[in-house]
Amino acid sequence: MTLSAAERDRLADIVRLQPTKNKELQERWEMESGSEVHGYLEEHLSDYYYRNDDSYICATPEAADITGVEPGLEGDEDGPQVIRVPELEAQVFEVVAGPDDRAESVVSVLQKVRAAYDADPDVDAVREALQSLRRKGVVEVVYRTVPTFKLAVERDDVDVEIV
Repeated sequence: MTLSAAERDRLADIVRLQPTKNKELQERWEMESGSEVHGYLEEHLSDYYYRNDDSYICATPEAADITGVEPGLEGDEDGPQVIRVPELEAQVFEVVAGPDDRAESVVSVLQKVRAAYDADPDVDAVREALQSLRRKGVVEVVYRTVPTFKLAVERDDVDVEIV
């Protein structure tokens, strides 16, 4: 299935906004109704989206590959302005070292999450959260004896939405 430029742009919106709903796409695409959005999705993008268990619209992995857009990320050339992440990633974002601070290890971030949120994630989950935030451009890796992490942007420059 070959996509037009308009279809590719709308598919990128889905990747960026996921999980999303008809209403959000209706406003973004300036359509008259959620039914019009549904019709467009079925007619033009049916191979590239699905509805999750909560009936939210999500993009397939192929859609992200085609568009080159990182899922759950809104922004511009200066970096993301809104990221949509699971709760653990939001917690990690809040506690990881700032852009002007010394980068810290995964274990250090894990201990800060445990202390700040009375949560008990395992080290692999925190590592995955840090890597996901790195792919979104809001965390950077500093390689020392072990990889260490810190924010790549000012915390106040990014709105974090939990999905």
